[in-house]
Amino acid sequence: MKVAVCDYRAGNIRSVEIALRRLGAEIVDDVVGADLAVLPGVGSARSAMAELQEQGLDVALRERLAEERPVLGICLGLQLAVEWSEEDGGVFGLALLPGKAVRVQAERVPRIGWAEVDGTAYYFAHSYAVETPHATAWSEGLVAEARFGSFLGVQFHPEKSGAAGARYLDAVLKEVRERSLSRA
Repeated sequence: MKVAVCDYRAGNIRSVEIALRRLGAEIVDDVVGADLAVLPGVGSARSAMAELQEQGLDVALRERLAEERPVLGICLGLQLAVEWSEEDGGVFGLALLPGKAVRVQAERVPRIGWAEVDGTAYYFAHSYAVETPHATAWSEGLVAEARFGSFLGVQFHPEKSGAAGARYLDAVLKEVRERSLSRA
């Protein structure tokens, strides 16, 4: 399976690529043509969006969704997928997923560490969280996963979540394979 990891100079691109390679994915540069495009992220919304736009990755990701081709957003990648983020004084997002990203209201921000999602612990590191009507899983009252059309986004870092994260990514790859076979 060919997977394109959007390299917009965010912090966790290599760890995502390594995790996907371990599961048998072939990492390619073709965001539009790959079986799956992954929008990872560690960093700030404004600089990430500027880099996505400069490289034309914003257009490529919107094109994929218009063609109902799968996109996986991880952490900042989920936050960039919504219409707007209050980070950095307000930033327009990719609008791949209806909703907005807001600052986490908790005793400790950033929210860093392991937390449960549907009975499984995953690693989180974030100061902003998505609010969307398309949430499919939560962690401590915050959206942990959201789906809309062919977009799937997670707030946690599966690539840093050990065996549980590997199982999650493997399930995503399997879902993409099955979806692709059913469309053929």
